[in-house]
Amino acid sequence: MIAVFFLLGLSKTCYSEHPYGDAFVASYIGDARTFVPILASDSASATIVHIVFNGLVKYNKNLELTGVLAESWDVEDEGLTIIFHLRKDVKWHDGLPFTSGDVKFTYEKLISPDVPTPYSGDFKAVKSLEILDDYTLKVTYAESFSPGLSSWGMPIMPKHILKHENLMDTAFARNPVGTGPYKFKRWISGERIDLVSNQDYFEHRPYIDRYIYRVIPDTATTFLELQMENIDWMSLTPLQYLRQTDTKNFKKNFRKFRYPIFSYTYMAYNLKDEKFKDKRVRQAINYAVDKDEIVKGVLLGLGNVCTGPFVPKSWAYNKNVKPFEYNPARAMELLRECGWEDRDKDGYLEKNGKIFEFTILVNQGNDERKRVAEIIQKRLKDVGIKANIWVLEWAVFLNKFVDKKNFEALILGWGLGLDPDNYDIFHSSKTKLGEFNFISYRNPEVDRLLLEGRREFDQKKRAEIYNKIHEIIYDDQPYLFLYVPDALVAVHKRFRGIEKAPIGIMHNFIDWHVPTREVRYRR
Repeated sequence: MIAVFFLLGLSKTCYSEHPYGDAFVASYIGDARTFVPILASDSASATIVHIVFNGLVKYNKNLELTGVLAESWDVEDEGLTIIFHLRKDVKWHDGLPFTSGDVKFTYEKLISPDVPTPYSGDFKAVKSLEILDDYTLKVTYAESFSPGLSSWGMPIMPKHILKHENLMDTAFARNPVGTGPYKFKRWISGERIDLVSNQDYFEHRPYIDRYIYRVIPDTATTFLELQMENIDWMSLTPLQYLRQTDTKNFKKNFRKFRYPIFSYTYMAYNLKDEKFKDKRVRQAINYAVDKDEIVKGVLLGLGNVCTGPFVPKSWAYNKNVKPFEYNPARAMELLRECGWEDRDKDGYLEKNGKIFEFTILVNQGNDERKRVAEIIQKRLKDVGIKANIWVLEWAVFLNKFVDKKNFEALILGWGLGLDPDNYDIFHSSKTKLGEFNFISYRNPEVDRLLLEGRREFDQKKRAEIYNKIHEIIYDDQPYLFLYVPDALVAVHKRFRGIEKAPIGIMHNFIDWHVPTREVRYRR
C-alpha cells in the first residue's frame, strides 16, 4: 500500500478539521487525447473536459435543462432567438473573468472550416451571435432549430488564452484552463491525470479536494486495484458486478450501482468497403449473429438487445422496431442473392475469386467487446464468413484507424445526448476527418428527416420523425446494432452524498464528501 500512495503522490491520514479534503481516484482503460473541448470527441478526453469546463446549460438530475454559465435565458420569435443572461461571478482558473466574448470565440471556432471539430453541426444552424454586453448574448437561428438550447451545453473555451492559437497544435491541449469545479494540475501520458478543486467555484467549492484519473488498460488489473482500495471507482464488468463482488470485504468497503444509460454498443462497417456496400450483406450479418446470446453470455442479462440509434430510455425510441431474429438460413439466402457462395466447398463464401474475409478492430482493455467480437466471429464462420479480430491500444485504435477510416469493421459504443438529434452521427455531410460519421453512411431520406427533426419543436411530432429515422437506419444496418448496457459502477463507501437519479450518479459530484475521520488522503 505504501508504494501505491507514493506513486500517486498521496499521503494517508485519518482526520481533518474541516469538511473538505481527500482524493477521488478513478480508473479508466484509455488515456485522453486532448483537452481542447471542441476537439475532445473520445470518452477519456470528454470525462476530464466536463469537469474542468462548463457550458451555458446542462441537464440536471431529472433530465431537465438548467443554467450553468447562463443564469437565465429568454426564448423569443417562436424559438428563432435565444437571449442568454450570463453569470457575473464566474472566473477562469487563471483568475480572469468569464464574459460573452468567450462564448462568441468558442462559437466562431466551432463553425470555422479550419477546425476539424465533430460538434459543428449544431452551431452552423446559428444565423448570428451578437454580444449585447459583457454578460448578455443574442443567438439567432435562420430557421427553427429544436436542439438549439441544449446544444449550448458545449463547454466554453477562454478567448484570452486561445485567440491566437492553432487549436490542433496548442499547449492548451495538455494544460487546459476552464471555469469548472476542478482545475488541471498535471498529465502523465499513459498513467494519470490530476485535477484539484476550484476553491472559488461559483456554485460552491467541491468537498473532494482532488480528482485523480488513472489509466489502467485492463479490467482484471483494475478490479484488483479496486479490491486493494487503491482506486475508489470503476465501471464493473457484468461478471464482476454479479459474481465477484459478493464478498464480505467488498461489501464492507464499496457500494454498487446499476442504472440504465443513454448508450449503445455496435459493430461499425466501413461503408466504402465493397464487401459492405450492399445493405443485404449487412442485414445478413445481423441475421447471422445472435444478439440474445451476447446479452445473456457477455452482459449476463444486464442490458438489452439494441434495435437502432435510440435507446429505450429515450422518448424518440421506436418500440415497434424489433431486432432481427437469429436466422443463419436467412443470412445465407441474402448472401447468395449478393453473389456470395461457397463454390469450392472449403467452408467459406467466395465472390470474384475472393473469400468473404474481414477484420474486426477492438480496443485493448475492453474484455467485454473482445468477447462480443469472438461470438460474432464464431457465428459468421457458421455462415461462411471469415472474421479476424485485432486488438489495439486505445490511442492507436482511435488515431490510426478510426480517425483515418482505416478499417473494415470495428466495435465501439456511443454515449448519447439526452436530445435525440443525431445529425452529427448519421448525416451525410458529417463524414470529414474528425467527424462522427466515420463509416461514411449516406441515405437521402435520413438526411431529410434529420433536418426535419431539427426544425420541429413539438415533441410528439419530433418523436414521429425520429421513429421513422429509427426504422430506416435499423433496416439499412450501417452498424450491427448489438446491445444497450446497464451502467455497473462500484464506489468506495467513504464517499457520502451520492444521489442516484435518472441521469446517473455523477451529477452532484461537487457535493460528494468524506466524513473527516474517514479521509484517506491529504495534500
